[in-house]
Order: sequence, then C-alpha cells, then structure tokens
Amino acid sequence: MNWFGKKKDSGGSKPSGGGGGGGGGDPSATIVRLRESIATQEKREEHIQRKIDGMVKEAKEKMAKKDKKGALFAMKRKKLYEKELDKIQNVKMTLETQVINLESAAQNADTFKAMHSGTSAMKKIRNDVGIEKVDDMMDDIREEMEMANEIGDAIAQPVDPLMADEDDLLAELEELEAEDVESELLKAPSNPVDMPAVPSQKLPDLKNDEAEELKKLEAELAGL
Repeated sequence: MNWFGKKKDSGGSKPSGGGGGGGGGDPSATIVRLRESIATQEKREEHIQRKIDGMVKEAKEKMAKKDKKGALFAMKRKKLYEKELDKIQNVKMTLETQVINLESAAQNADTFKAMHSGTSAMKKIRNDVGIEKVDDMMDDIREEMEMANEIGDAIAQPVDPLMADEDDLLAELEELEAEDVESELLKAPSNPVDMPAVPSQKLPDLKNDEAEELKKLEAELAGL
C-alpha cells in the first residue's frame, strides 16, 4: 500500500543528477527544498499532535458517559496518530541529517575550490617568475648597483690640475720662508739702541742710611 497516494515508476528510472526539478545540481537550492520539507513535516506534526490531544479528550468524555466502547475506539485512533507522529519525527530527523551533511559537503566543496584556485595561482606565479628569472634579476640589480657606485666615485673625484705638483710647491714655499728669515737676521739695525748712562758719582751707602733710620726710630720709641 502506498501511503502517499503515488504509484511507483514502473520504468524504474533514477533521478537525474543534473539541474532538474529536484534541484540536485545546486546544493543551495537542495538545502532550501529540504528545509521546506522539514517545515511541512513540522506543520503536519502539530496537526497530528492536536488529533492525539483530541482523542485523549474524547476518550475521557466517553468514559465519563460510561461509554467504554467509544473510549476504547478513541484510544485506538490515538495510537494510530502516535505511530504517524513517530514516522513524521523520523522523517524530520532524516531531513535534518541530510541538510547538515549537504551543508558540510557544500562547505567542503567551496573550500576545495578555494584551495585549488590558490594552488593554481601559486603555480602560475611560479611559472611566470621562475627561479632562473629571479637569479637573473638579482644579477642585474647587483650589476647596476656596482655601476652606480663606480659612477658616484668618479663624480666625487676632485678636479685640480695642479694637485700633482703640490709637493714641489710646498718645498718651494719652505725655501722662500727660509730666505726671508736669513735676510732678517743679516739685516743691521737702522736705529742705535739707547743705553743707560754710567753714574759719575759714588752711589750712597744703603747700609749706613738704614742704620741712621733705625737709631732715629729707637730714640722716638724711648721718648714715649
């Protein structure tokens, strides 16, 4: 018996993996359909739960009226609804599991694509650059830097046409200084030097004068 009211396909055709009506080709679309199915099952679950609650209420009312047979029938219907509720919950669990697995697979697929793109980009860069090209470029850089240093050193050299003759010029300058000193030493003084005159009289005896002064000082002190 088919509970969903649809006949099985006698041809046994399998669902296509392409972008058919099931959305199997697009993980995002499939996840959306699965979530819609979960929402539908939840609505049906609520409906069945209301039925169960109604059967329980009806059974209690039958028992209150001493209608045991009616109450028993209500309980049987309740049991059927509970079985259907179990099926719905199992279907929900299956759908939730599919959603989780599909989201994980889609995430893994996106990660793989990103990693593959990164690897391809790295390969392209490596092929475009290459170790030989890098070595050649570094050699060119070193060569250019050496050339630039040589040019800078050449520009920094002083430009003096007499630089080579500096030693001879210094020797000649020293000879001129020596000649000037010798000329100054040999030159006679033009003005006579005034010397002090020799005194014609005898200089006073300093010792006798000091003795006289000392005697005068002693006499003054004695009279005080």
